Amino acid sequence: MWSLALKNIWYYKGRSITTFMLTFISAWLFIVYVALMDGSHKSMLENSLKVYQTPIALYTKGYRDEGGVDYLIYDVEYISNHLNSIPQVDSYAPRFETFGLLSNEEQSSATMMVGIYPDQEAKVTILKKSLIKGRYLSQNDANQIYMGKELAQRLKLDIGQEVAFIGSGVDGSFASDIFKVVGIFKTGLFDFDSSAIFINKTYLDTLLYTENIASYIAINVNNLHEARAINQAISKDLNSTYESLSYYTLMKDMIDMLKIDSIFGYISIGLFFIVIFFVIMIYGFVNVSTRIKEFGLLGAIGLSSAQIRLLLFYEIFILSTLAIIIATPIGGYIAYYYSIHPIIIEGISETYKDYGIVSDEMPLSFDVFTIFWNVMVVYILNLLSILYPMSYLSKFRPVEALGHV
Repeated sequence: MWSLALKNIWYYKGRSITTFMLTFISAWLFIVYVALMDGSHKSMLENSLKVYQTPIALYTKGYRDEGGVDYLIYDVEYISNHLNSIPQVDSYAPRFETFGLLSNEEQSSATMMVGIYPDQEAKVTILKKSLIKGRYLSQNDANQIYMGKELAQRLKLDIGQEVAFIGSGVDGSFASDIFKVVGIFKTGLFDFDSSAIFINKTYLDTLLYTENIASYIAINVNNLHEARAINQAISKDLNSTYESLSYYTLMKDMIDMLKIDSIFGYISIGLFFIVIFFVIMIYGFVNVSTRIKEFGLLGAIGLSSAQIRLLLFYEIFILSTLAIIIATPIGGYIAYYYSIHPIIIEGISETYKDYGIVSDEMPLSFDVFTIFWNVMVVYILNLLSILYPMSYLSKFRPVEALGHV
């Protein structure tokens, strides 16, 4: 049966080449398409977790819902000691956020001032790497600020110029100071770059009375995929006053958006596969319908209907297997190569900055399990495509098949 199937494949070259190429292109395209889709989603999520949001954040319960001074962390030292005891925590950074008015002689703008420890913050986010002008904050800075590009343009500020800030302290007292711009950053997130300024928390403590106090603590982890497990380890022995939340909760809207985008992506490629499936099935049907006499002859010399159906199955099996064997390593290599060397699309971060894309790199995702189920989908669809031609052939008895025109 195998040898007869191979002879038929060689004899019907046109049909064989068409079936082979359709299977090859389908498998290869599916691997690369899914790798690109998963890679772009993963990159978008990771980029968002590097700008300001982190994989895990620790709050006083009620802070995210109510806010205000009643829900601040009033014992940063206790939290720091707790985080230091968890090996999966890569780094962390206490932050104190306050809102106020930033003004110069000509312009004013509402702003979010964030007190940070510069060295710790640099380990948690890409804030330091986002510098485009001037310098990043240092541990010894006093009334110096590091501000977003869009905010600096709005207030017409440049390096070395001064600006006034008006806000309130933790005790409700009025607070104001004159600050000097030492650095300007650009993350690509317009809302963030147009509203955020950063100051050394050590100096902010003296201005707003926030020593050993933080709005929350941003936490980075060694392995992003283990964020939930690490979050549980942080929460396990934590004082019940506090809550630790992973990005699955903090960025739920974005994660849901990526899932929906994946669903639509699979629907799009699914439509392509439906077309390919029917094309292969039609080719199989045409092939069978033109070989009715041949199958009638095979039946007349003693082959059963089951053996003839098996012969058809072997033909599609050999062609599909060969195409999958060649397409899988090629598609897998492309996914692997571009996962290490991402595709660079100049200007994409500027175009899609509002969607969390802060890099011009478009990496592919290389995952052996994903590649396996990708090719299995194509493989199974190809094998199913022969069912209808088989059912059509079963309508003919050997005598009828021999007389078929």
